[in-house]
Amino acid sequence: MNALAAMRSAWRALLANPLRSLLTMLGIIIGVASVITMIAIGQGATERVQEHMKVLGANVMLVLPGTVNTGGVRQGAQTSQALTEADALAIALEVPEVQVAAPSSRATVQAVFGGTNWSTPVFGATNDYLEARDWPLASGRLFETGELQGAAKVVLIGQTVARELFGDEDPVDQVIRLRNVPMTVIGVLERKGQNSWGSDQDDVAIVPISTFRNRVQGDAAGRLKRVGSISVKVRDGYDMKAAEDNIRELLRQRMRVQVDGDEPFRIRNLTEMLQAQEASSQVMTLLLSAVAGVSLIVGGIGIMNIMLVSVTERTREIGLRMAVGARGRDILAQFLIEAITLSLMGGAVGVLLGAIATWAVGQFAGWQVSMTLQSIVLAAGFSALVGVFFGFYPARRASALLPIQALRHE
Repeated sequence: MNALAAMRSAWRALLANPLRSLLTMLGIIIGVASVITMIAIGQGATERVQEHMKVLGANVMLVLPGTVNTGGVRQGAQTSQALTEADALAIALEVPEVQVAAPSSRATVQAVFGGTNWSTPVFGATNDYLEARDWPLASGRLFETGELQGAAKVVLIGQTVARELFGDEDPVDQVIRLRNVPMTVIGVLERKGQNSWGSDQDDVAIVPISTFRNRVQGDAAGRLKRVGSISVKVRDGYDMKAAEDNIRELLRQRMRVQVDGDEPFRIRNLTEMLQAQEASSQVMTLLLSAVAGVSLIVGGIGIMNIMLVSVTERTREIGLRMAVGARGRDILAQFLIEAITLSLMGGAVGVLLGAIATWAVGQFAGWQVSMTLQSIVLAAGFSALVGVFFGFYPARRASALLPIQALRHE
């Protein structure tokens, strides 16, 4: 008996009891569909975190003002005004792990162009801020050195501001007013989308930090060159934790913080937070896939059970085949092919149902899902292995029957 004859014999045996074969495949179908759907959901969650990391910028930390303690009463977050532009410069020069340290301050103002106006956050920053955020320009140019030092009336705007103020018109070289100060638009930022908190990052205008200090802020904090935050980008390949410790030690020295004193600043390692979210989503994917994989094991047990029943029902047939010259390996191949065929057919239907379920989750639940070829191959391959593993024992038992005993079986 060659392989083709064994496959034809296996097909005839399966088609002889179609309902039983379908019910036997049900566990494999559910298992494969579940594995594919769970992996797609987990992969979608991982990709969403990676998109947030790309939007935020790689290897980024944020140094923020701390709290003020007045008479034993602690005020809210970021009530301290301890950070200055000089602190950012010191971090950039004295911490070897740091690529750039970009000071920035923020205020919300009304942007006006012609008869159109739009309320938007305005940041006072430098070109290093865009480098830290991995934020290129869609058109125009960056700030020049003279503009940064001389409080020039120039501005970079985000995609949302460009759309709301200019519509389809090119914003570059146009003049807008921020707090009644005319500013020339020199560039438009690439689209960033929403951040992990749901805020529109493209709703922004960025002016030189000296311009913000002298023309937008204009208070004591501006005269003292206070800043609202410092965005720190760590060099690729360097340890984020070591950079964080060095920044903390430097700022404590500069601010003369006592050994046990409260730090008037906070450091948020945003990359570590997103990496922790990514690791959590991957762990959840593995757990959900493992739970779904239990269905494959249950389906495999069902295949073994039905194959044992099939061997018992066809004992006389096995004896007759052996009597006319079939060898044990021929019988083994016949029943093993039957088990593998059941698994592969169940796997194929499971892949189809998994694709439909993945689409339904993305369409109706609104979750981000990602169905990959690797997940399909993994689920289908595992279903084939289940057929081999759970089908081998019944096939081995059939091949070990003695012809005389098999022919005498009732």
